[in-house]
Amino acid sequence: MFSITVAGVNRLDIVLDGKLSKADMRKLLDDYVEKSEGMTDGVMLYRIEAFAMPEPAALAVEFARLPKLIKTLARFNKVAVISDKNWIKRVGEWEGKLIPGLAIKSFSPEEVAAAEAWLSG
Repeated sequence: MFSITVAGVNRLDIVLDGKLSKADMRKLLDDYVEKSEGMTDGVMLYRIEAFAMPEPAALAVEFARLPKLIKTLARFNKVAVISDKNWIKRVGEWEGKLIPGLAIKSFSPEEVAAAEAWLSG
């Protein structure tokens, strides 16, 4: 399950919970691109509530769209990743080091207020 909500002029909130199928991944990526259209200097609150490795076909959909996803990611300056899994938080911050102009900071579920403050600061 997932949801993507426009939470402000330049803010997206994304929630992932569980395993993504090929159809789920296609819908998620379409929604992400569509809902971030026109955003500049955007911020994203990305909650990963329960992670399950996506189906292989879902990963294929993601890899096929990678160039467009990277272009879309350029609409954002900050991403706050909220997860109770340390390895997910580390991977998120590592990705932030690879993408120029994008700051990714990880938070625990108990630190939502701190994540919100960081995004708005």
